Formats: sequence, structure tokens, C-alpha cells
Amino acid sequence: MRLGVGIGWRPEIADAVEALEGVEWAEAVAENLCADHLPDSLVRLRARGVTVVPHGVALGLGGAERPDPRRLADLAARVELLGAPLVTEHVAFVRAGGPAAGSSALEAGHLLPVPRTWDALDVLCENVRIAQDALPVPLALENIAALVNWPDEELTEGQFLAELVERTGVRLLIDVANLHTNHVNRGEDPATALDELPVEAIAYVHVAGGVEKDGVWHDTHAHPVTAPVLDVLSELRSRVDPPGVLLERDDDFPPAEELAGELAMIRKTLEAARHPRRSAPTRTAAAGARATTDGARERLAGAQSGLLASLVAGAPVPAGFDAERLGVQSRALAAKRAGIVAKVAPELPEILGTGYRAAFLRYAEGRPPASGYRRDALAFAEHLLIAGEPADTAARLRLTHWWQERAGARPPRRTTRFVRAARAALVTSTTALGASSGGNR
Repeated sequence: MRLGVGIGWRPEIADAVEALEGVEWAEAVAENLCADHLPDSLVRLRARGVTVVPHGVALGLGGAERPDPRRLADLAARVELLGAPLVTEHVAFVRAGGPAAGSSALEAGHLLPVPRTWDALDVLCENVRIAQDALPVPLALENIAALVNWPDEELTEGQFLAELVERTGVRLLIDVANLHTNHVNRGEDPATALDELPVEAIAYVHVAGGVEKDGVWHDTHAHPVTAPVLDVLSELRSRVDPPGVLLERDDDFPPAEELAGELAMIRKTLEAARHPRRSAPTRTAAAGARATTDGARERLAGAQSGLLASLVAGAPVPAGFDAERLGVQSRALAAKRAGIVAKVAPELPEILGTGYRAAFLRYAEGRPPASGYRRDALAFAEHLLIAGEPADTAARLRLTHWWQERAGARPPRRTTRFVRAARAALVTSTTALGASSGGNR
């Protein structure tokens, strides 16, 4: 179906999305929607006939485990709620470890690249088929941006995605900003990738902004779309007329006028490159799926667990990886985690002031994310209070109260040591404040 030019719907820009002229469709992050009702803004958009596509970020179809039936059911519920004609996810893994890897389960809080190997492809294809069977509409998968290369890869990105389409019939969501990111960070030519892709399988296209720092391109979705990204869009449009193109913005939202300007640039780019050129796609001969993926899953589980443990839990760098580049990725993950915790628990940066970010990054070093960002915020507060921080008595008292209000009388898995530390901090802070207050009367 034809979608046209659209924009990613986010609560922070809901009013702007509704008011923007020429927005033909929208996309909403599936995990940010309730299962039983839609935000009023999306209700109004749908009433106007605007198609809204749910975009999942948590399935982890590129992981070693088979897809979680509950996550699939949740995603299917969002599809039904939106009356969407298709649903999208990513070629990525987001968690690793657990029984299959013989290690602790870890969450990345981020989309991480799948190794482009035949093993990983076998696992991904089986996971995609499971997802396709569970979802009520066609599925399209997005290529992701990456900072790191897996060692000993056997396929290019274009070859890997072409094989995926050939085996499963899945559609593609091609992010041209991610192709540019992988060009800067991994030396991969976007034009070559597009030549290798089955462009006829493209369901729609993402366009987003980023920024280059110290030779590394960060796919931030928080900066304006750059000319090199539009150049990749032009390359794609010269090969195929995509059914839809969507502008993504996830943070540092600009005024509506700037969003309208970026949408206009996208339309102009599509129009200028609309004359298709003929190219001969490069195809890799299919190796064929194995009779069983059990061995591939076991090998993939160990590899992904080792990488994720290095990124979020301070484990050694796995053999074959660039240690410096893994360090960049690890710091980026910690910074993203700090930002999300600040959003779900805004009282913490308010209490800690300018010291919040540095304190959180110290806490996150070697400590994998807790299960959920709100629990991560509580664990961070515990860590500070046990250490007698912050040094300011009034701030420590506020932090203690904040933690107690949310942890409850019997918080899960709280140590006796912490309870004693929290109570001592409360008594000390109250006594100090009382003395200070009495002196000022």
C-alpha cells in the first residue's frame, strides 16, 4: 500500500504532528502505547484517516532465544488497537545470557547488531517465521546503525537482508540514516548495500538525524537530518519508488517549523531522484536453512552474551573485537541509560543537580541495567545512599524520602545493610536540619 511522507509520532510533539500540513501517515513506538487505549492525539489522527504503524523495539528477533510469546501478543494487541496495515521491528538483539548461554540474563536497553553469519541468519529466519505466525498483519524489519563490527562475518549487510527476505518473505524497513552511520563507522558503502538489497521488498524508509564526534557517527535521532543522509535517500529513490518515507525524531524536539522544513527537504529529495536507474543487484547463493537451529542458537547465545557482558557489565572484550570501539559503544549505552532514567525519574536530576550525570555514569560502570528503568532508578538511589551520598545533607534527606516512597515498606531484594543505611541517613539528616532550623529562628 502507498503510505506517502510521514513523521514519527511522539507524545512530546503530538500537537505538532496533528498540525503539520501534508503528513500522510505516522509511526508510533509500540512499547510506548497502552494495550487497551490510545492517546487522544492518535485517536484524532486515526479519525482523520491517518494511518498509524506500530514500530516495535523490544522483540530482539536477532537474539539466540526464540521470541517471547508475551511480547508477540503485546505487539499484536497494538496492531489491532491501531488498525494498522503492517507492523515493524528490527534486525537486532536486545538481550542475551540466561540458561542458553550459561550466564546471567542481561538487557542492553539498545538495539545491537547481529553477526552476519549463516548461523545468525538461520536463527533470525526461524525467529521471524515465529513472529509472522503470531502477528495479524505483515511484518517489516529495519536495518540498524552500529558502532562495532563482529569478527569473522560471512555476509555483507545487503546479502544478509536479501537472504532473509528470500527465506521468509518478510518486508524491509530501510533506514537510510543507518546506512550512512554504517558507512562512517564500519566503512560500508551505502550504494553497494542498496545494490545488493531486494529493493522491491521495501515497505517504507526511515530518515533521521545524527552527529559525528571524533570520527564516530552517532545516530541520535536528536539532530537535524544531514545532507549525506539525504544523499543516501536519493540513491535509494533512484532505484525504487518506496511506498512510504518517514522522518524520525526522538529527542531535543525542534519547533514545528523545523520539522516542516525537514519534511519539505525529504519531499524535494524524492522528487529530484525519482527517475530510476537500472542496476544489477548482487545476490549470494542461498546456503539453505539447517534442519535444526539448536546448534546455531547455542553458538549465537555464547557470542552475544560475551559481547553484551563486555558492554554493560565490565566483562573482558571478546576476542576479535575492537576494544576502543567497544568502549565507545559502552559509554554510549551508559549515557543513553542515564538519559532515560532521568526521564522516568525526573526527581533524581533535580535532587542531584549538575552532579546527576557523572554520578549515574560512575554507578553504571560495571553494573548492568536493572529490570526496567524505574527499578534502575531505585537501584541507583540505593547505591548513592549506601555510599553516604550526596554529601549535601538536605539532598540526601530528599533522596532518602524519594526512595522510601517508591520502594515500599518491604522493597524486593533489599539488603539489611541498605535499610540500616537509609534509616541512619534519615535520622542524621533530620537531626541536622532540625538544628539548622532552630539556629535560624
